[in-house]
Amino acid sequence: MLFGKPWMKMMGFTEKKMQEAKKKGMTKTYLVMIIGSLIMSYILSIVISRFNIDPYYNMGGLWLNGVAIGFLIWLGFIAPVMLGSVLWEGKPVKLYLINILYYLVSLCIMSIILAVWI
Repeated sequence: MLFGKPWMKMMGFTEKKMQEAKKKGMTKTYLVMIIGSLIMSYILSIVISRFNIDPYYNMGGLWLNGVAIGFLIWLGFIAPVMLGSVLWEGKPVKLYLINILYYLVSLCIMSIILAVWI
């Protein structure tokens, strides 16, 4: 993980807490995250299908449209909403940047796959 250690430090995760979480089992946590990602992908597929991207009249390529859609959704919804964690919860700006960049990459990858596939 590229930013794993700084993220863990800013979130307050210690080695002890990580070991305790592993002992409890993280299956439920991963399952909930997978379900959340599937829901996000499904809604994203609806949004992308409404754009009616036509590969024959599209000069930039389907993948580029996917990047644009992912970026716009990230810019309009994810980045502003997550800013509240800095403004109201006192979280570090670096943590905010790591979190929103994770979602930027995730949304762009999902959008590329869906734009090419749909």
